[in-house]
Amino acid sequence: MVGAGVFVTTGRASHLYAGPAVVLSYAIAGLCALLSAFCYTEFAVDMPVAGGAFSYLRVTFGEFAAFLTGANLIAEYVMSNAAVARSFTAYFGTAIGVSYTKWRFTVPGLPKGFNEIDLVAVALVLILTLIICYSTRESSKVNMTLTALHILFIAFVILIGFSKGEWRNFTEPGNPSKPGGFFPFGATGVFNGAAMVYLSYIGYDCVSTMAEEVKNPVKDIPIGVSGSVVIVTVLYCLMAASMSMVLPYDMIDEDAPFSGAFQGRRGWEWVSNVIGAGASFGILTSLIVAMLGQARYMCVIGRSGVAPTWFARVHPRTSTPVNASAFLGILTAAIALFTDLNVLLGLVSIGTLFVFYMVANAVIYRRYVVAGTTDRRPTLSFLSAFSLTAVIFALTWHLAPPGKPKYLMLAACALVALVVVQLFHCTVPQARKPEFWGVPLMPWIPCVSIFLNIFLLGSLDGQSYVRFGVFSAVVGLVYVLYGVHASFDAEGDPSAAGQKYGELAKEQEGVENLSVKV
Repeated sequence: MVGAGVFVTTGRASHLYAGPAVVLSYAIAGLCALLSAFCYTEFAVDMPVAGGAFSYLRVTFGEFAAFLTGANLIAEYVMSNAAVARSFTAYFGTAIGVSYTKWRFTVPGLPKGFNEIDLVAVALVLILTLIICYSTRESSKVNMTLTALHILFIAFVILIGFSKGEWRNFTEPGNPSKPGGFFPFGATGVFNGAAMVYLSYIGYDCVSTMAEEVKNPVKDIPIGVSGSVVIVTVLYCLMAASMSMVLPYDMIDEDAPFSGAFQGRRGWEWVSNVIGAGASFGILTSLIVAMLGQARYMCVIGRSGVAPTWFARVHPRTSTPVNASAFLGILTAAIALFTDLNVLLGLVSIGTLFVFYMVANAVIYRRYVVAGTTDRRPTLSFLSAFSLTAVIFALTWHLAPPGKPKYLMLAACALVALVVVQLFHCTVPQARKPEFWGVPLMPWIPCVSIFLNIFLLGSLDGQSYVRFGVFSAVVGLVYVLYGVHASFDAEGDPSAAGQKYGELAKEQEGVENLSVKV
């Protein structure tokens, strides 16, 4: 659950967007993640099956929504893993005292953001892919060892930062011409930073993917998922605070912020090396878990039939989803080869927030709509109206010039959102009560999650939206040309579909060993 995103995003979020207030950016992102975790938990307890958001959306909104969500989840994992692998180059270079710029070279003919070649990142991804394809048991042993070192390293970073840092760095920039104070870029910068650091919280989605292996899902999943988000949020905030104490925000290294903070400090070069080594171990831990998770997702999507069933095949000797692991590993390595971190982080944030937005909508729909017995139009109308209000609020916040009209518009949107939720709560009864565990204060908590996800989506740059739009269009085209015809839902003979699924399910017995205890 403690991923490598904190090593990748903290420097950029602090240097470019939030300044020392990156601590609050992590707190806001953590709150948003916790609300989304509640929604995930209700589904995971009620449906302890593999597939996570893909499975939840499929039984709620249907196959196309699930296919679009599943494609975004796969893209989210692939791109976040590529970003983390490229960050490994910077931290590993710090650990051995060699600048990472010596390991990357620029290709003049390629566009900016896609012209820095990183062969170290490619080698790392391919080696881990081979380990995962060879045996999940071996990868689990490697992961457990690295996780123990990772936890010790996080404690070291927090302690060294608070003991050697200076409180004045929270308010004074290194360059007097730069904006000062705890909020150098205002509230907007804090929320922009929250959207960027959200990459650090995608780990619990991977945990929910393995829900079918939990022995007591009713008890273990709510405590495990929600408790993990709270603990991780506290750790991330402490790590961000320790980094902000060591250096003014405008002097923080964007690529290797924690190790770079001690470079050039007389007598403290060894700290930089230790942090570089510790971050490298943390990145390896995160990559192993995330690459196992992405292979698991690909297996589930392959089993559903909307993607080629080739992805659902399991190696008879190693009991690993070797096809999915190899394909996604090669794809991750190809993206890590040339794609800049800024490009990857924007796409990962958009995909993550979109998926969590969909899950929050799905948990409301599932509570208030039962097929064949209730009218779904009031619930769909409510979800549409509430989302539209949140979009207007986000656009007003980010695009309207400061002034009284802007604040009146924001207040009006907030009031409309509250009224819409209250009217829905009072007029539409819940059609289904969770048998074991449900999101409390329904529909308020999922609605706050929807609102925050949309608001943070509004903090991302336009180029990321263009890339996301192109990707979504391609996904839709693939579904129309292939998925809708190949899926089990489209089978003319239900018994044939069941037989086909059963054959694949038998092959998945070995995949149960994919659970990794972190």
